[in-house]
Amino acid sequence: MSSEKTAPAEPLQYDEGYGPQIGVGPHPEPWPQDERFDPELLAHGDRRNVVDRYRYWTREAIVADLDTRRHDFHVAVENWGHDFNIGSVVRTANAFLAKEIHIVGQRRWNRRGAMVTDRYQHVRHHPDTADLTAWAAAEDLPIIGIDNLPGSVPLETTELPRRCVLLFGQEGPGLTEEARRHVSLVCSIAQFGSTRSINAGAAAAIAMHAWIGRHARIEGPGAP
Repeated sequence: MSSEKTAPAEPLQYDEGYGPQIGVGPHPEPWPQDERFDPELLAHGDRRNVVDRYRYWTREAIVADLDTRRHDFHVAVENWGHDFNIGSVVRTANAFLAKEIHIVGQRRWNRRGAMVTDRYQHVRHHPDTADLTAWAAAEDLPIIGIDNLPGSVPLETTELPRRCVLLFGQEGPGLTEEARRHVSLVCSIAQFGSTRSINAGAAAAIAMHAWIGRHARIEGPGAP
C-alpha cells in the first residue's frame, strides 16, 4: 500500500455564478500505486462531494472502508407516497454512517435530495412493514419509531439502544397505523413553538444525532 499523500486541493473555481466548485484537479504524477485509486479520477480530477480522505478513491473502495466502521443503528423510512424527504434522510444517514437504510413500501423514491450519497450506503427494500418487522426480529433489533404521538416518550431523555432500527414515517401523516403496532417504542422530539410537527428530514437528522451523542466515539475536535 502506497504511503504517498493525495495532492492538496486546488484553489476553488467558481462556475456560472453558483458558487465554488468542490474537489481537486488531476493528481500530479507519479500517481500512487494503490488499487483503491481510480485512474480516471487521478487523470481528470475528483469533483465528488466526498471527504478528503477518499479523494481519487473508487466508489467500491470507499464503501469497503466505510463498512469497516459503520455504526450499529439502521434507518428505515416509510415510502407510501413517493416522499421527497427520503433523499434528505438518506443523506443524513450517510453523514452519521448508519449500518443500512431500509425503504418500506414503494421501491422507487426521490433520490435528488440524497445528493448521490446512496451510492455509499447499503439500501434494502421491504414491501411492507411486516417484512421489515420480520427482518428486524431475525436480527434481534428493536424498532424505535420517531413521531409526535400520544404516549410517546421524549427522545431527549430516552436511552436509545446501541443496536436498533430508527423508523420514520412520511411528511404529514407520520408513522402509519401498522408501523405503530410493530414498534417497540415511539420517541417524540421536544418542540416549543406553535407548529404541531417538524419536517420529516429534520426529525430524522435530530434522531440520528441523538444516537450519535449517546453511542458514537468522538476522538477529537471536528474529526470523528
